[in-house]
Amino acid sequence: MGPKRAEEAVLDDDDRRRAPRVLVNVEVDYASEDNYLFAYITDISETGIFVRTTTPESPGTHLNLRFKPDAGGPIEVEGRVIWVNPYRPGAADNLHPGMGIRFVELEDDMKDRLLELVRRFAYLS
Repeated sequence: MGPKRAEEAVLDDDDRRRAPRVLVNVEVDYASEDNYLFAYITDISETGIFVRTTTPESPGTHLNLRFKPDAGGPIEVEGRVIWVNPYRPGAADNLHPGMGIRFVELEDDMKDRLLELVRRFAYLS
């Protein structure tokens, strides 16, 4: 019998903000249907990531994510775009265009690995 699949985290804004967020600069590949793109994760928590990009996907888009934040093997997870900061060239308040992505359908071992990763990044910052 394999590991149990955890249900998708349903978090309101208060719960999402309670998950410690750590600033990072990690390459990420992501795919959605026929699109395959490369960008950078600029912050991570145990519940999701923010990907800096001038071409964010629409909220609700399901993504396959792959990143290698350390000497360990790559992390491959699924996520759903939950919010977007659209790219607005020339706008003074548009310093961080991109998309917030919530991890979905995480198995327990992957949840543990992500939590350990967040703790390690927090310790190093």
